[in-house]
This record gives sequence, structure tokens and C-alpha cells, in this order.
Amino acid sequence: MSHQQSRTGDARLDELADRLTEHFGAQDCEALAAVGDVTLVVPRQSLVAVATVLRDHEAFRFGQLIDVCGVDYSAYGHSEWTTTEASSSGFGRGVERGFEIEEIEDPKRFAVVYHLLSLTYNRRLRMRVYAGAPQPMVDSVVTVWSSANWFERETFDLFGILFDGHPDLRRILTDYGFVGHPFRKDFPLTGQVEMRYDPEQARVVYEPVSIEPRTLVPRVIRADARCEGRSAISPDAPDA
Repeated sequence: MSHQQSRTGDARLDELADRLTEHFGAQDCEALAAVGDVTLVVPRQSLVAVATVLRDHEAFRFGQLIDVCGVDYSAYGHSEWTTTEASSSGFGRGVERGFEIEEIEDPKRFAVVYHLLSLTYNRRLRMRVYAGAPQPMVDSVVTVWSSANWFERETFDLFGILFDGHPDLRRILTDYGFVGHPFRKDFPLTGQVEMRYDPEQARVVYEPVSIEPRTLVPRVIRADARCEGRSAISPDAPDA
């Protein structure tokens, strides 16, 4: 295990990172201490074993699982939210995407993030596990923390990440016939279909999407001699 040397400035968090390094060094985990948080990156094959130690060992006592969520790292680090211009492509706004996500089978495209709480020591830990490719899957931790049951179902529903060993892995937020996983970055912004209740048929009906794609452009500050030296545009000012 490698322990990132950048410190949080909090002696308790730095101590936690050191203990994680000591206990999980043989399992190729990585403890990252930065920006007031500690993150433990765990290999998929070690997830349940590491989670059990984090819950039961006297040095940790992370007895409560606060949340489980998915992450899609496609186009991670790319942003077009700039202050001087706005384009019409990329993941930064609601537009039709004219390109495919690169490295679709990248084993680190999807990750599962677990937020743990130790009531014994009043501290928190983030645990991250990359889910692999092409079909993202990790082991279920329901046997470690029972609260993972609905959290894992939600992550499966929204990201399509499978949890091996889950007792009832099915959708929990979207409709039973929903196609795709809406939090994936390659999911169409307007969705696949529209649905509405038809009073004449007394049932929900599905129809093709009728929403017209549109570009959502943020307000940006542009160079304009008329606005130089003015902190705000007066309501009575002429249109630009």
C-alpha cells in the first residue's frame, strides 16, 4: 500500500491514514489523506475482507455505513464551464452528444464509493472500489452492513453496477421497464422514452421522446467597452 504523503493538517486523520496503511498494506490498498478527508482505495477482490476489518477491528470500529454511491469517470477532468466563452459540446451542459465516450471498457471507468462512520471514535472514512469492465461488478457488502441493501440497489439502478451476492438486486427508483441507467454519462439527456398516464386507457403509456434538445449556456462575462468600470448593468441600459 502506498500512503500519499500530502497531509490533511488534522492529526487524527493522519493517524487514521497511517493505521490503514499498516493494516491493509498486504492487500494492495491505498490510503489517501488530503483536503480534510481520508480515502481508502480497495481492490475488488479484497472488498468484503477489508470492510469486515473496518467494522470489527478495535482500531477502526466503522460500524455504520452512511451511503453507497456510484461514479462514472468518463471524461473526468474535462469541463467547458468557462468564464469567458461557452461552447456547445461536452458533458458540461444539456446538448446532444455527437461523440462516443472514450475508453468505454476502461476498468476504472466506474467506481463504487462507500461512506463509513465510526461512532466509537467519531470519525469518517471514504472507501473507493473500482468496478472493472466491460460489465462493472463488485461484491455486495450487505453481510457486513445491512444498510447496504437499498444503497446497492440504487447504485445498480442508476449506474448499472452489479453487486455479486446481493439478496434482491433490482431497480428501486426507475420504472420496471426502464431502459438503461440514467446516471451514466453516455445516457441521453432527454432519456429514451416519454411516459404519461392515459385516462382513456386507464394506464401508463410509453411514447417516443418529443423534447427538442437545447443548449443550456451559462451567463458569461464578455469584453464590452460599454461595461468597463461598471460592476453591474443598469436595468435602464440598452440591450447588448
